[in-house]
Amino acid sequence: MLKKQTVWLLTMLSLLIVLSVYYMTSPNGDELAFINDNAEENGTSTTAGDSKDTKDSGESGDAGSDEEGEADVTTEPADVDELFASIRMQTTDQRSEAKTRLEEIVASSSTSTEEKNEAVNQIELMEQFASKESILEESIIAEKGYEEVLVRAEEGHVQITVKTDKMTAQEANSIMQMASDEFAGANVDVKYIPQK
Repeated sequence: MLKKQTVWLLTMLSLLIVLSVYYMTSPNGDELAFINDNAEENGTSTTAGDSKDTKDSGESGDAGSDEEGEADVTTEPADVDELFASIRMQTTDQRSEAKTRLEEIVASSSTSTEEKNEAVNQIELMEQFASKESILEESIIAEKGYEEVLVRAEEGHVQITVKTDKMTAQEANSIMQMASDEFAGANVDVKYIPQK
C-alpha cells in the first residue's frame, strides 16, 4: 500500500513540475482566446467567399472568381501553431463528449431501436468527418506545400484555415475544389493566417 502511494505521489509531483515548466516557458496563453474573440468582434475574420477589402493590399478579392488577386486574410496576433492545436483539441473534446452521449443512448435499454440506429449513424458520421478532415489537411499540405492547414467540418459546412503569408484567389479556389470533392455538396470557406 505504501509503495502505491509513493508512486502516485511521485507521479503527481512530476506532473506538477512538467506543467509548471510548460506554463512558465509558454507565451501568455490566457490572451489567446481574448485576442481571437476580439478579432471576431472587429470583423477581421473573413472568408474566401466574401467580397471585402483585404487588409494587406486594399484590393477586393472574391475567391469564387477566376481573377488573379489576394484572398481575404484573417489577422491573428497569437501563435498560429498554438491556435490550430487549441482548436483541434477543442473539436476533439466536443466530438468525444458527443460520442460518449451517443454511446450511452446505444447502450441504454430504455431507448427504442430507431433512436439507437440514429445514434449509431451519428457516431459514424462524426468519425467520417474526422477522417475526411485529416485526409483533406494532409492532401492540401502535400499538394500545395503549406506549412499548416486546419480543416473543420460540420454537416453541410467546411471551414479551412491555411497558415501562409499570402494566398491568391486561384489557390483558394483550388482548395475549395479539393474540399468539395471530399465533402460533396458542402459549403466551403477558405481563409489564411500569415506566418510569423
